[in-house]
Amino acid sequence: MRICIVAEGCYPYVIGGVSSWIHSMIKAFPEHEFIVLAIVANRSSRGKFAYELPENLTEVYELYLDDFDWSTRKTDRKRKKMLDAGEYDALLSLLINHNVKWEELFRLFQQKEFSLNEFLMGPDFLQAVRECYQINYPEAVFSDFLWTMRSIYLPLFLTLKMDIPKADLYHCVATGYAGVLGAMAKHKYNCGLLISEHGIYTREREEELIRAKWVAGIYKNVWIDQFKKMSMLAYSKADLVTSLYEHARGLQLELGCEEDITMVTPNGIDESRFERSGDVPRTVEDGMIHVGAILRVTPIKDVKTMIRAFAFAKDKIPNLKLWIMGPTDEDEEYARECFELVEAMGVRDIEFTGRVNVPDYLYQMDMTILTSISEGQPLTILESFAAHKPVIATDVGNCKGLLYGENDDFGYAGIVTHVMNVQEITAALVELAKNEEKRLQLGENGYRRLMSRYKLTDMQGTYKEIYNRFEQFSKSRDE
Repeated sequence: MRICIVAEGCYPYVIGGVSSWIHSMIKAFPEHEFIVLAIVANRSSRGKFAYELPENLTEVYELYLDDFDWSTRKTDRKRKKMLDAGEYDALLSLLINHNVKWEELFRLFQQKEFSLNEFLMGPDFLQAVRECYQINYPEAVFSDFLWTMRSIYLPLFLTLKMDIPKADLYHCVATGYAGVLGAMAKHKYNCGLLISEHGIYTREREEELIRAKWVAGIYKNVWIDQFKKMSMLAYSKADLVTSLYEHARGLQLELGCEEDITMVTPNGIDESRFERSGDVPRTVEDGMIHVGAILRVTPIKDVKTMIRAFAFAKDKIPNLKLWIMGPTDEDEEYARECFELVEAMGVRDIEFTGRVNVPDYLYQMDMTILTSISEGQPLTILESFAAHKPVIATDVGNCKGLLYGENDDFGYAGIVTHVMNVQEITAALVELAKNEEKRLQLGENGYRRLMSRYKLTDMQGTYKEIYNRFEQFSKSRDE
């Protein structure tokens, strides 16, 4: 079976998290041919892969959301209408988000030749925006509203115009633009469509937009509405929608996904990679209490809160040391701000290692920490459990479920804190640093929880059944 993995902003350009999950999935099923449709910001990322691609990954296609219009069509100075009545109705239904005629839109953008620049600046789009404005946002300044709509719809229209490759199954690792491509592929090829959400895309974008400084007022709502309609398209066309834990599944249902196509499929890791090995070189010095943070140094991981909390904890526990293990080049400005914060606070014993072989370090830690403002079901927590280490984590995604348990009696495996709460995170660091016996017990609890349902073999078994189901569908369709 030929499977197309559709991913936005991760694999194969970024190490860790969802990218690691995709990489392990492709390697786990050598009997299938995989292709990847990667959605990235612009052409500066082209071909810059952070992974050595598995042999059964045969092609990588790229979609750039912030791209140029490569049409050779000459612009008519007087700009004439391009759409017939049916096409215009489909465009208007999209803008006002009422009974969106997606199939007509697929046909329009896939089959009709026109320049996107000319279209966005032309009379059809102007008229549709004016109608949308009058219905939904008459209190706004129209010129601002028009330019906002152009910026919102350019990436979607680029997505709709993409020449998508053929596959038996489209496996989208999010909704959003990935879900649009999956829905369009199903319309075009009558293929299977599987959506696997690691975080709930719509909610994550909504949280980002609420905090964002680059967009204000009603335009936050316009952007949020855009992501909701794309996710609803993916849910409505999918054959199966998976989530990592039950609460995430509940959010999918709230957003309009049909219950009978949803399924919980927890993450899984290869626990054998984290078994302590006598021939691994010692990388940390004795006499210190070591705290490991396995993450990308980016704002969503809230490394600044971690640094502040560690500094206050170190005042009380002088032999604490923090190891921040992960790339610092994904958001160089934010990484620089973190380095400067360490310097400004005069805090010692914080080491930024960059990318490392995590198992070499992890078994030597006394605990790990994750201060993210958004997560799904973090693989780093499962990796910590595999190394028998307790975890301090913020209450995002499934962190509380992993640390405190869901329908099991293994006991606590760490401490959960509120997001961006320096005082709580400091107290958690101090509590675990002072109590070695507690650290060891929490670490064992986490290991038992991991072995009960979060092993890589568990996840592979689940997806083997799912892929087999789609393969049978593909064969019956072709007969």
